[in-house]
Amino acid sequence: MEAILALEDGRTFACRSFTGPGEAQGEVVFNTSMTGYQEVLTDPSYRGQLVTMTYPLVGNYGVNPEDVESARIQVAGFIVKEYQPHHSNFRATDSLAAYLQAQGIMGVEDLDTRALTRHIRTAGAMRAVLSTALRDPAAAVDRARGIPSMVGLDLASAVTAGEAYRWTDGRPEPLVGEGGAPVPLTAALWRHRGRRWAVVAFDFGLKYNILRCLEATGCEVLVVPAATDAATVRNLAPDGIFLSNGPGDPEPVTYAIATIRQLLGYRPMFGICLGHQLLGLALGGRTYKLKFGHRGANQPVKHLPSGRIEITSQNHGFAVDPDSLADKDVEITHVNLNDNTLEGFRSLRYPLYAVQYHPEASPGPHDARYLFVEFERLMRAQR
Repeated sequence: MEAILALEDGRTFACRSFTGPGEAQGEVVFNTSMTGYQEVLTDPSYRGQLVTMTYPLVGNYGVNPEDVESARIQVAGFIVKEYQPHHSNFRATDSLAAYLQAQGIMGVEDLDTRALTRHIRTAGAMRAVLSTALRDPAAAVDRARGIPSMVGLDLASAVTAGEAYRWTDGRPEPLVGEGGAPVPLTAALWRHRGRRWAVVAFDFGLKYNILRCLEATGCEVLVVPAATDAATVRNLAPDGIFLSNGPGDPEPVTYAIATIRQLLGYRPMFGICLGHQLLGLALGGRTYKLKFGHRGANQPVKHLPSGRIEITSQNHGFAVDPDSLADKDVEITHVNLNDNTLEGFRSLRYPLYAVQYHPEASPGPHDARYLFVEFERLMRAQR
């Protein structure tokens, strides 16, 4: 079915929908991963975005329920060069098209993804519309220009969990009392205090695999909604606090910034992605929007203390300004080798550190899961 992708700057691309009629809107971005499209689709950090895969063939290994990173598809729309309807992987339980259709997400193919990626790299990520109904390019461009900008948009509140839950044996476990009554968030909830690290994880768009890695590191994890206040965290009396990845602009997430600021020095903190940005803001730094962001499983980052190069998995459109942290007793620990942007820091005053990338993925020879071990070390030092 014929479709159109219209960008706010007036550029349009012809394409075909492989999921039937529909319309989608959001910020158009690109991801350079060669595999992992199901993980991309379900990563809450992609909420509000039309994701373009630069790898040309997508769909060839189908989808399965084991590889999801959240409870639903998060992208606003999915753009590929060539959709492969005949999946061959033995783990597949359905096709990519059926998976998208079941959740009402539009997918298109036969679009020149190389030209689109080049345009985004030149002009920047921008608002766009995918549609099978709009035939007039000018009308489609006008529709794109009416979409809210990603700048100033708090999307963490849209993707966070509605209620706190426990992460147990690789899956979420609701906190439900007798008769379905809410369970008070207190220190009595910890089942393995003293045997496992008690960690409160803020959900700003948390991926399941982050939780798997925390559990594998020896943590008992309670996940709390993004707007959870500092008093509630203190009532839980955890050993450590984890600040998750998530979508959108960090600056409008003022409630989380205020909570983090109140918890500085209370317990060791580890932040990634949006959590990294929120920590930077809580320390008094600034953030800014990148031209086209970093999205893919092949982003080179230098760990400055060791000189080691890490090939990292990333998904973000904003960054912390390192100059804004110059007088904040902060040590820069990681930089991006493509554009020299800030990728990690640690505080010299408080027991906290953060990285811009997703450390649980292992796309390169240097496994970044050592950062979870560093979190454990900080908790051990504070115990």
